[in-house]
Amino acid sequence: MGHGMYGWNMGWGMGFGWIYMILFWAGIVAGIVFLVKWISSQSQSNPKQGFSETPMEIVEKRYAAGEISEKEFRNMRDNLKGGSK
Repeated sequence: MGHGMYGWNMGWGMGFGWIYMILFWAGIVAGIVFLVKWISSQSQSNPKQGFSETPMEIVEKRYAAGEISEKEFRNMRDNLKGGSK
């Protein structure tokens, strides 16, 4: 019996190869997961890029949502327009 190609040498030579294969594929999967999370966070971080509401739009939305009364709305609107009541 020889210790050549089909002997115990092959078992030791390739015995730990599966560990490297698992580490390789785990690295690939982790890289893909990281890339997908990074891309999705970039697209969700600022969906209204370059858009900001004016103070008047904020007051109108608050009035429409019922957060402020009509009197408060008129006072704020007049203040924003620069006029006085």
